Order: sequence, then structure tokens, then C-alpha cells
Amino acid sequence: MTTWILGHRGLLVEGRWLPCTIGRGGKTSDKREGDMASPRGLWTVTGLLYRPDRMARPAPWAQPILPGDLWSDDPARAEYNCPVRAPYAGSHEELRRADPLYDLVMITDWNAEAVPGKGSAIFLHQWRRPGYPTAGCLAFRRDRARWLAERARPGTLIRVG
Repeated sequence: MTTWILGHRGLLVEGRWLPCTIGRGGKTSDKREGDMASPRGLWTVTGLLYRPDRMARPAPWAQPILPGDLWSDDPARAEYNCPVRAPYAGSHEELRRADPLYDLVMITDWNAEAVPGKGSAIFLHQWRRPGYPTAGCLAFRRDRARWLAERARPGTLIRVG
């Protein structure tokens, strides 16, 4: 299986360094909900989402982000760290955003067991601008996020050290 490696120059993929931003809290070995840090470890790409009203499908396995698609980040709910649909009373993130950050989203298996408080929704997505940190995700320039999505497969590994 392919492994992408996060280093000081960005994400190393197929011999290319892709500049990226990480969480405002840097990298951590003890990820907690709301710490704004990117967790160290080996992640697996488990899903690929895209906005069909804003771009063509990046890969055959990509699923569209539809109106009402959300992601639960509420550790008190059974749906914690899972996709949910509106209306949803728990704390959540909108997947179909007004800005372009989530036009393309690679989902990872971070906290797949949904342990409350260990952090949810570690994605790879588009950045706001170069150097602008995320809430824990990895973010890239739009064209590079697309390039990654075209190469990703379910099971692609990402090593964050």
C-alpha cells in the first residue's frame, strides 16, 4: 500500500513534496478534541468526498457532498466522529460549506473507534491560504488537493511523525 509522509517540507507523495498546513496546535501524540493539533501516527484514507456543484468527480470512489451533510464532533453523542444529516441537534461541522475548504475532502480513520474526547474529523482538504493553520487537518492548495485525491485509494497510508 502507498504511504504518504508528512515532513518539515510538506507531504511527500510519489517523490514530490506538496506544501501543506497542519493544525494550529502543531503535532501531538496525545490528541484531544478542540486542541487544534494534528495527531502523530499512521492514518488511513477511508473516504473521499467532493462538491459536485463545484467540481467534477476526482476519482470513481468519491462520494458527493449533498445539502444537509454534516460531521458529528459531539463526544456526548453516539454519532461522534461520524457523518450525520441535518437536522442534527449535536455539535457538528457542515460538510457543504459556503467557502471552498471542503469542496474536496479525504477522510482518515483518525479515532475510528470514536473514543469521546480523542478528536474527530481529521481530513485532508483545501487550505484558506498558504501557512494558515487548520483545526488539526492537513490542508493544501486546491490543485494539489485535487492531485492527491486523484491518486488516493481507500487504504492509502499517511504517516505523521
